[in-house]
Amino acid sequence: MSRVNLTSIHVSDLARSVKFYSNALGFKEVHRLETPSYISAVIELGSQLPENSGRPLNQRNGLVELRQNKDGSAKIYNGNTDPYRGFGHLCVSVSNIVEAQKHLLKEGVTFKKRLEDGRQKDIAFIQDPDTYWIELIENAIDKEEGKYNVESNRLNHTMIRVKDPKKSLEFYQGVLGLKVYDKKDFEGAKFTLYFLGSDDGRETKRAERQSLIELTHNWGSESDDSKYYVPGKDKGVIGFDHFTISVGDVQKFDGVKGKSEDPELLETVLEDPDGWRVHLVDEAD
Repeated sequence: MSRVNLTSIHVSDLARSVKFYSNALGFKEVHRLETPSYISAVIELGSQLPENSGRPLNQRNGLVELRQNKDGSAKIYNGNTDPYRGFGHLCVSVSNIVEAQKHLLKEGVTFKKRLEDGRQKDIAFIQDPDTYWIELIENAIDKEEGKYNVESNRLNHTMIRVKDPKKSLEFYQGVLGLKVYDKKDFEGAKFTLYFLGSDDGRETKRAERQSLIELTHNWGSESDDSKYYVPGKDKGVIGFDHFTISVGDVQKFDGVKGKSEDPELLETVLEDPDGWRVHLVDEAD
């Protein structure tokens, strides 16, 4: 079974970002790494879940790597402004979204969209210290009136924009073996969302799941060469770095093979049809 394991993003100040994700959303730091070029912290939601508790990192979900380059020369883009529009957002599902918004506003967290803004009254967007967007949705897990319970928070999905959904689905579903859990068409706004994740056989509502990948397709982008930008194409421009997906045997996949920097795992690095990087590691290691 292929397991979506981790999302890696670049940050400008590691300590500041770890503090934000911990205080605002309940992430717990579970690992730290230093290499010649960067330092990083792996943070997690759902540490207490049966599929995570006591397991090695490559067998978990709900993980985010916050990576700070040592030279500090690159500029971080959140992926939602031109000319570097591509990466979209992280999404955290919460038990009580009304109480979550109240708490986060009280703590001074920056909101891109409050519940009462716009047409969709059941989602909100906040921004982290590097202005990455974080969507908030409700999962109603152990929901209590008047309480924001961070233990019920889940890293629901990571969104990236894709040019051609047929090619992207052939890669994520056909090559990597992920399952499409949901598809949503928005006729008026002319875009489609695809939600993919591990095919674990569990009957779980989408909002309660962790580590899904959301592919956003804006209609007509197949023939538009300006869409979309993947950080790394221009020197000094960074943002989203990669997904990590654990698989049964990385040797079965054609890609750039070698030792992972962390941990001592055999790794294969692939690129999807748009150039988004996917790191594959052996789940059994």
